[in-house]
Amino acid sequence: MSELHITDPRERKVTKANELIQKSRFSLSAQQQKIVLFLISQINPWDEDFKVYKFSIAEFSRVCGISRLGGKDYAEMKAAIKEIADKSLWVRLDNGKETLLRWIEKPYIDEGKGTVEIRLDKDMKPYLLQLRENFTDYELVYTLRFRSKYSIRLYELVRSVHYHDMERVCCRFSVSQLKELLDAGEYGEYRDFKRRVLKTAVNEVNLYSDRDVEYTELKQGRKVMGLEFIIKAKSLDERLTLRAEIDKTMGPPQLSFWDDGLE
Repeated sequence: MSELHITDPRERKVTKANELIQKSRFSLSAQQQKIVLFLISQINPWDEDFKVYKFSIAEFSRVCGISRLGGKDYAEMKAAIKEIADKSLWVRLDNGKETLLRWIEKPYIDEGKGTVEIRLDKDMKPYLLQLRENFTDYELVYTLRFRSKYSIRLYELVRSVHYHDMERVCCRFSVSQLKELLDAGEYGEYRDFKRRVLKTAVNEVNLYSDRDVEYTELKQGRKVMGLEFIIKAKSLDERLTLRAEIDKTMGPPQLSFWDDGLE
């Protein structure tokens, strides 16, 4: 028999192997990334396998950025889940080879009962389960207000290199490397990349997350070849203020889900 649980998605953490952040290439919208991150946040540190999680469609959609569940938004949720299930991502392995992975193994949606069930794909296990080293974890709450897909990718990249709150970290990326990591390869000219991707992502990370980011352009002559980032953690007071703003704007924190004991 299904057992009903109540959880607060804002208190859950996303944990990923660094390879999945620093060495993968994929193209997902902001909404699709939020769905994936929400699913990953359901994994417990002691889990040895992925579970099937069964959620209320209305609450699941609210948390993942589909706020008004009418016919149009229900179709939008189905389309978003289908795109995630259909898309694969390239990950570079330690031996230099690259391989394709999928995010979702199988989704089930029951409009009559108002529930959605999803299990992550088994090939993702080495990157999401039982991680002991070379991984990044962060609170899901700090991704919920991002509007740009580039902001989510930049935030994950920032967190993968900055994991000690008391330290400031400096890191460098070539422009081409950063475009690839942020899924922004379509912006050939740096000025377009800066205006449409970089400024937006840095601004949202600074406004809505627990990290502050500054960057300096690294030039060869007049051409920008790379970027140097300075990253630091926001103060406790700043983070408490952010959490209060999130609670005010995002609505009720509770999310109900059913655990059918499926393995």
